[in-house]
Amino acid sequence: MTNRPMHEVITRRQPVTLPPAASVQEACQAMRQHRIGAVLVTDEAGRLLGIFTGRDAIARVLAEGRDAAATRLQAVMTPQPHCCAPHRRAIEALRLMRDGGFRHIPVVEGERLVGIVSRGDFLGAEQARIEEETALWERL
Repeated sequence: MTNRPMHEVITRRQPVTLPPAASVQEACQAMRQHRIGAVLVTDEAGRLLGIFTGRDAIARVLAEGRDAAATRLQAVMTPQPHCCAPHRRAIEALRLMRDGGFRHIPVVEGERLVGIVSRGDFLGAEQARIEEETALWERL
C-alpha cells in the first residue's frame, strides 16, 4: 500500500534527540547504542533545530580532521532540515528524500517533533513506486 499516512510509519519509536551543545562523539555514541543513522538536534523546548547523520560525521568531522569530542553538533549539523507532517502520505516523504538526496526526514506537527523516518521504514510497495517514478522521469 502506497497511501499510508506518515503517522503509521513512525509509530514504532521515539526519535533520539540531543542539544546543540552536545559533542559529535556523544551523537555518534547515541547512534551506535540505538542502531540508528541520525540524531535530531533540539532546543530546551524540544523544537527541532537540525539533524546530524552518519554522513555529517564523515564529511564534516572526519574528513576535516575535527576532534569529535570537542566539536559541538551546532557546528556540524544540517540546520533546518526538510520535514514532513504526520498527516502527509508516506510516498510524499519518500519523494522528498529522493529529490533532496537524504535518507532521514523528521516528522513535525507545528513546532512539535513527532518522530523521524528513514528509507528503511517504508514498505516494499512504497519503495517500488518511488523506483518506478524515478525510472519514468529518467526516460523522459
